[in-house]
Amino acid sequence: MTKSNTHTNPFQQFEQWLEEAIQEKAEEPTAMVIATVSAARHPSTRTVLLKGVENGQFIFFSNYESRKGQQLAENPYISLSFVWHKLERQVHIEGKVEKYAEEKSNNYFASRPYKSRIGARISPQSKIITSRMQIMRAFVAESIKWTGKAIKRPDNWGGYGVTPTRFEFWQGRENRLHDRIQYTQQANGDWEKNRLAP
Repeated sequence: MTKSNTHTNPFQQFEQWLEEAIQEKAEEPTAMVIATVSAARHPSTRTVLLKGVENGQFIFFSNYESRKGQQLAENPYISLSFVWHKLERQVHIEGKVEKYAEEKSNNYFASRPYKSRIGARISPQSKIITSRMQIMRAFVAESIKWTGKAIKRPDNWGGYGVTPTRFEFWQGRENRLHDRIQYTQQANGDWEKNRLAP
């Protein structure tokens, strides 16, 4: 991988690599580790699924009252990491997050499987619960409540859009002399591309 054989636009480069990961049947190609930092500057990570790249944003969905949601409300800066071991590739992205449009969150929620929609309504994500039975009872009760009705998206659940300011594309090589191509966004919106030392 060189500066000359990678795209000028990092979104095009990401699209190419993601498609290649899908074609090569990499495990969970859309899984990404996201890192957030609390107001007290404590970092935390977890894995979510990328649901799309639209209008220059990486889209994922979550409970807004979860740990990640609370940290993003306190500090909107975030990093995303994709790891495709089969291809010896990684992509690291840094940027700023904002809530996705409500209409688009509603549309995505409506497309989810029935049980996932019920689960989103009843799970107090990241909160302590007494047992699995507590959540199962809540699931059954909520399912009965919505029998024969369109399940409404809860106000505390929806999408996030991440607008990147930095990309790094990492390709594994022999002797740990890996290829690393970095894109950083300039003040005028253009992307500057550089090679980093492995």
